[in-house]
Amino acid sequence: MKYSNNYLLYPVNRVLERAIASSLGMLSKELVTASTPDTQVTVADNFLFARGNYEQHSYSSNIFENLRDALEAALTDDYRNQEPLAWAETQNRLGNILAALGQQQRDVNLFAKAIQCFNNALEEFNQEVSPLDWATTQSNLGTALQALGRQESDAKLLNKAVDAYTAALLEYSRKETPEEWMYSMHQLGATLHTQGKLLKGNRTFQKSIVAYKNALAVLDADNYAIELTATHNNRGVVLQHLGESEENPERLEEAVKSYDKAITVSMEQQLPIHLAVICRVNKFTARSVQAELTKDVRLADEVADEFEIIIECFSHALQPLCLKHCQEQMDKMRKLAEVSAA
Repeated sequence: MKYSNNYLLYPVNRVLERAIASSLGMLSKELVTASTPDTQVTVADNFLFARGNYEQHSYSSNIFENLRDALEAALTDDYRNQEPLAWAETQNRLGNILAALGQQQRDVNLFAKAIQCFNNALEEFNQEVSPLDWATTQSNLGTALQALGRQESDAKLLNKAVDAYTAALLEYSRKETPEEWMYSMHQLGATLHTQGKLLKGNRTFQKSIVAYKNALAVLDADNYAIELTATHNNRGVVLQHLGESEENPERLEEAVKSYDKAITVSMEQQLPIHLAVICRVNKFTARSVQAELTKDVRLADEVADEFEIIIECFSHALQPLCLKHCQEQMDKMRKLAEVSAA
């Protein structure tokens, strides 16, 4: 079946941020300065937290190529022989940089190199001896596989990503490593959702919903506002697609409640306005599906009015394709209301 369009939000990739921060010393001051964006002028970025798993905000994207070159040069055989664990950690950093470049350029070969880096690291990180390093590498591997699997619509890659996150969760725990556990659960939910869309699998959607629910258990608005907003929003996306697959209005109602929670957190924590608008677009897309499923004329009218408000009041906060989506949803609901009334 064809699922409705909706929009995912991506939490901060702290592993990528750490990979960049810990590698900056390998670059000259001139290169670091040239890669630091100008923050003196505030420019609205309607793609913030919507670009994918490897978005970063502290440096311009051209820093990735400089870091890649420096890290690749450091990974000598002598380095591995003398300091195998440090060599493995450098492989981890390089893998995250390569995956960021792969996402930026939509380059399968760069993703493949990133995946190989993580597999290289796993040759040195042993689950028994270095369990947390091993789990971190498994989680990194899962995120690269997930990003490539989503890009290529490849269910086998997504299945490997699920296996990698599941392996990481053998060592991560809610009690001992809550942040790492939360991120792995969130990304597991995202992977299962994409996999469910490809395989038309309601059971996979249900597993995704459970993974997102687990992630919510350790999130709070004060410390993890973006992550909490993204998890509520993305859980709503899965519930929406499950509701469509089951033709179940109650699932769609659950999706709306999840979107409402995302909007509330986003507004209360004063996150960039486009995030609340994206969640609102998702909410009324779910209502649109509900109206079609139940042939509810009043609801169709209400949804059309809401999309008109979004277009008139928040077009400045929408991505171009999202604005087009809103226009299409408004027209569809107007037509549904007119046909049903006639």
